[in-house]
Amino acid sequence: MSTANLTRSETAHRARAVTVRSYDVALDLAGARTEPEFGVVATIELAASSPETWLDFLGAAVDRVEIDGREVAVEYDGARIALRGLTAASTVRVHARGYYSRTGEGLHRFVDPADGETYLYTQYEPADARRVFPCFEQPNLKAPFTFRVTAPAEWLVLSNERLDRTDGDTRIFAPTQPISTYITAVVAGPYHRVEGRSVQHDLIIDLGVHCRKSLAPFLDADAILDVTRAGLDFFHDVFDYEYPFGKYDQVFVPEYNLGAMENPGCVTFTESYVFRSPATRSQYARRANTILHEMAHMWFGDLVTMQWWDDLWLKESFADYMGSYASVAATEFTDAWVAFAQRRKAWAYSQDQLPTTHPIVADIVDLDAAKLNFDGITYAKGASVLKQLAAFVGEDDFLGGARLYFRRHAYGNTTLADLLAALQDSSLRDLGPWADAWLQTTGPSTLTVDRARGVIVQTDPRPQRLDVAVLAPDADGELVDRAPQEVHLAGAETPVDLTRAVDGTVVLLNDGDHTYAKVRLDDASLAVVETSLDRVPDDLRRSLIWSAVWNATRDAEYPASRFVRLARRFAPSEPHEGILGSVLADTAVAVERYVADRDRARTEWADTAYEQMLAAEVGSDHQLEWLRAWSAAVVHVDRAARVRELLTGRTRIDGLALDAEQRWALWFALAARGDATEAELDEVLSTDRTGAGEVAHTAAVAALPGSAARVWTALTVQSPSNEKVGALVRGFTAGERARIEDYDARYYAMLGDVWRDRTIEIARRLVVGLFPQADTTDDADRWLAENPGSPAALRRQVIEQRDHLARALRARAADAE
Repeated sequence: MSTANLTRSETAHRARAVTVRSYDVALDLAGARTEPEFGVVATIELAASSPETWLDFLGAAVDRVEIDGREVAVEYDGARIALRGLTAASTVRVHARGYYSRTGEGLHRFVDPADGETYLYTQYEPADARRVFPCFEQPNLKAPFTFRVTAPAEWLVLSNERLDRTDGDTRIFAPTQPISTYITAVVAGPYHRVEGRSVQHDLIIDLGVHCRKSLAPFLDADAILDVTRAGLDFFHDVFDYEYPFGKYDQVFVPEYNLGAMENPGCVTFTESYVFRSPATRSQYARRANTILHEMAHMWFGDLVTMQWWDDLWLKESFADYMGSYASVAATEFTDAWVAFAQRRKAWAYSQDQLPTTHPIVADIVDLDAAKLNFDGITYAKGASVLKQLAAFVGEDDFLGGARLYFRRHAYGNTTLADLLAALQDSSLRDLGPWADAWLQTTGPSTLTVDRARGVIVQTDPRPQRLDVAVLAPDADGELVDRAPQEVHLAGAETPVDLTRAVDGTVVLLNDGDHTYAKVRLDDASLAVVETSLDRVPDDLRRSLIWSAVWNATRDAEYPASRFVRLARRFAPSEPHEGILGSVLADTAVAVERYVADRDRARTEWADTAYEQMLAAEVGSDHQLEWLRAWSAAVVHVDRAARVRELLTGRTRIDGLALDAEQRWALWFALAARGDATEAELDEVLSTDRTGAGEVAHTAAVAALPGSAARVWTALTVQSPSNEKVGALVRGFTAGERARIEDYDARYYAMLGDVWRDRTIEIARRLVVGLFPQADTTDDADRWLAENPGSPAALRRQVIEQRDHLARALRARAADAE
């Protein structure tokens, strides 16, 4: 095993032998505009019960190591710095050099093509702080951090704490509270800043919202600050624990690998949340949810942190749950549970049915495993299960347990047992059986109703509290139920009162979406849904019905072409733009992967999208969603003349004044079909010389039919940035598969080298994005059989992609019957 990996057992041993008193980290970023490396001096005060241990560092070089003022020999293997001669009160100082990153890991550097300005930010989770400074890279060795950052005088520099003082071009920040290495942060560059304040009783919190200067015209800082203040008000009240980290900066950064990261006092977000193009209400709702998700982490994760990555869910599941809960309670986005049911849980159901599924409380033996567990189970399934727990014990007792958890473990590290103890003390319930059933098992239960026998049938039985609605026509013909019944499931079958479930009604299990389970609609309910889905007035109920039908489609139990017909019939009348967006995305997947007669489905779907774009309310979110659906659909359907008419302005659609982002989507479609030239794409780029424009241009050029060879070389031989890798992969895999079938063998041949030589972020993008969408799983099966000793994390990626392919082939076969 590489020394760059860290195991649970060795870090546990190190935590028993070392107590970290403080860090002082000096970063020299003065040469950030031109130099490949930066200097760092890390000074660590510690107490050791063993004379020997090691520091973690993935950098260019270690130049000098001092222990208690004595220079010692440098013992550095590229990942670990050996320390010898430690005592109960030692000071370690390491002089080293790190690399600026282009992968979004460590200290990332981006040069803005709009104005040539340089921007830096850090991203560490789970273990990339060691790419920037020597440290003990594990969450349970917390300590206060003092950062000293030397950077150009005209730059804004941010870190977790407030700026304490300056010394020439060096900014010196106040010491942090005790925090883990992976949530420390440094941001530097000519960022645009908007300031605000939040007043919480006697606590005043300085707020900052930041982005690149070239994006400043698009930054709606007031809306972001409104959500921020509402969230801080809400969490102060519901957690009964003051925000513990002083100021609160939020920075929208370029080429970000994540949605956001909860660095205390300095939260970083993908700058795709700074909308250059018209955005739907659902996009604003997702941004608000992300803001609140990261804010919840200030308590769940930053104040109280898991011991090791087994309990990653202790922070991520709670933050995912609280993001939606706070959106409903504290913002204008009171329908957040609709999006949760439609999008987040779909992610969970998909991940939980893979061969690589794992319990919410996972067995994470090392960092390689940890890096892949930021998935739909840890986030969305965990959040769904917490929603079930809140329904099971009651919200007051659930939140009371959270408050007790913070008071007991502030600035400490915890495990599942600590959380359960707090929840049990609050609810006065034994939660051991609940935890065993929900946190230690895998796979979703499937719930069906047997009308004839009056029972709910549950596979993989778990204790569940859910509501059952019988949707029947009211005087206006709308399908409603104003008194759903509460049911507690335990075993495989549970009686339920279905006296109202007559012909023409829909039996909806899990009404209100309180539990985590796949719901199947019985045949009688499906018959009503297929003729009257638009008669269900409740948004959440429609969302749950769409979710049930989509899960059945993915499982090859409901024909994909039937799902597409359902979407073509009812998506045009769907009033909730968030549900519409999800249905359009699911339909695109069904058309491309699950339908047997794909050519026919593609044509019908593209024409439906165009018709609805014309028919939608002028300037509405619905019109925008249909434009996006059509732009994606015409990648596979010959509508070049119509696309060019829109691009040239010969055809105008009321409400749609195409902006740069929308134009690029249409140019991408033309390129993928061979209906554009590279010269044309270069001309478009000349009118949009921005970061987003360059990425879109890269994708479009890569999509040109003659680009496959040079794109493959760029991906496998060269080292483009993380954003460019994503764009190249997107272009390479666009259009008809026949043009890249010859690369299937090369894909499997390069897997080992890619996983060994690239950072995990880049390697994962290549392994997942380039996986061949063949007509059989034979090649994947052969590689897995012939490479049993490949790294477990790599095998997991291939196994998952193989399973997605096998699911698509099953659905296609079922649809052909």
